Order: sequence, then C-alpha cells, then structure tokens
Amino acid sequence: MTRSFFVTAEWLAEHLSDNAVQVIDARMLPPGQELVRDITAEYLAKHLPDAPFFDIEALSDHTSPFPHMLPRAERFAVAMRELGINSDRHLVVYDEGNLFSAPRAWWMLRQFGAEQVSILAGGLKGWEAAQLPLVSGPVSLPEAEFDASFDPDVVLRLTDVLLLSHEGGAQIVDARAANRFRGEVDEPRPGLRRGRIPGSLNVPWNDLVENGELKSEDALRAIFRQQGVNLAGPIVASCGSGVTAVVVMLALSSLGVQQVRLYDGSWGEWGSRDDLPVALG
Repeated sequence: MTRSFFVTAEWLAEHLSDNAVQVIDARMLPPGQELVRDITAEYLAKHLPDAPFFDIEALSDHTSPFPHMLPRAERFAVAMRELGINSDRHLVVYDEGNLFSAPRAWWMLRQFGAEQVSILAGGLKGWEAAQLPLVSGPVSLPEAEFDASFDPDVVLRLTDVLLLSHEGGAQIVDARAANRFRGEVDEPRPGLRRGRIPGSLNVPWNDLVENGELKSEDALRAIFRQQGVNLAGPIVASCGSGVTAVVVMLALSSLGVQQVRLYDGSWGEWGSRDDLPVALG
C-alpha cells in the first residue's frame, strides 16, 4: 500500500529536531464528547514537543451555521502564521490515535497550500506506547510564513450534491456509521433529521482504520467493492460534519483514486433542512 501519507513514530522521533519538520496536534472530540471531556485541557496536559494545537473547530468558518466549515484562505493563512506553522516545512499531524481528525487537518493544510503534509501513524497513542517524549503546557512559536491558496472546485455545495443525488454523475459516499446512514438512530447533533442523501453509498470511516492508520490496500479495496463503490468513477465524500469524510478521501487517495471531492456541509447541513429529500432504511 502507498504509505506516503504516513510517517512512523520511529521516523518522527529521528527527525523531531530537524528544522524542516514541524509537528502539529490535531486532536478533536467526536460530537457529544465535548460534554464530558475538555480537549484543550487534554492537549495542555500532554502533547508532542513543540506541537501547536490545530483546533479544527476554532479554525472553521464561524459565520456558517454548520459545523467545521472551511474558512477563507486568507483567514486560514493568518491563523497558521500566528500558530507558528510554516507552509514550506514537512508538516506532520497527529490525533489521539484513532485517525478521526488528523486526516481533516492533513487535507486542510494541503488544500490551503502546504506541499508536504504527513500523518503520524498510530497518533498520540502509538507515540506514548513507544515511550517517546511528551511535554505539557502551551506551545508558543515565532510567527511563521504561510502562503495560502485554495481551489474551490475541491468542495461541493448543497446545490451541487442535490443535482448529483437527482441525476447522477458522481457517487456520494457517506462515512457515518451504518445505523446513522440507515436512519435507525438519532444524530449526535441535535436538530438533525435521521437518514441519508438519496442515492448515497455507505462506507463507515472506522471500517477503514486499524491501529491509527489505514488498513491494507487489499482490505480497503474489498471494503469499497462490498459497499458498491466504483473506484474508477468520480466520488463525493460526506459524513456528519465534513471531518470523517476525509478519512474516506484519504483511503481513496491511497488507492490512487483521483476524482474525489468533499461535501463540506455534509449531514450537518442536509439533515437540518426540511425541504430536502431523505432516504431511510
């Protein structure tokens, strides 16, 4: 399998002091857990040395009523400079070790202009298991250089997805759990309807993950094939809020699939609308 998207804990430990390498903490809580956990406090309690906190929620577009929507390129660039993140370095992002949020940070950084971005295989959990160094407290880095650009064609809007749902032209792949996709349980975010976008396919994101990295190429291909996804055709990834959809995008990219775009609004947008069609069962 093409592992160019990942680096191992051993590799990072060897290169941690390299000026060309920069580590970024991109931990994020699944919806609902913010009621019982404080991810900022957890970050301050322990993180990799010199790793600033890439807070996906804080870095989202807060003018939108939907969660985790992408910010404008200019705002993202300013935030990266203030965090001390340089776009010309080899950026290594990590999460708790479940591959839940690091792919979203990986994708954001790449789409906004960073050329070399990797994910730490195994995340924080794997780093700890290897008994590698951790520190506590805030990280304050000098202001950095980050030149942002963004291709809007990599993200689809609701009207685009509605047209695809009606007329085809691309496969819509939903990364939520199967029981949410089928509308059997309530959404973790209040106020959203149950169900899925009509015509969409279901590839739960955590089916693609093992020990904080992607499963083997053969396993990934088998999962997509079983769920009816044609890897030769264009694909639009969706989920609850545009975060775990990127796990699907990462898996597809690792298999060499090129025509993959994100519906950033995802079910957080679609499920909030009473005037849109919903499929159940």
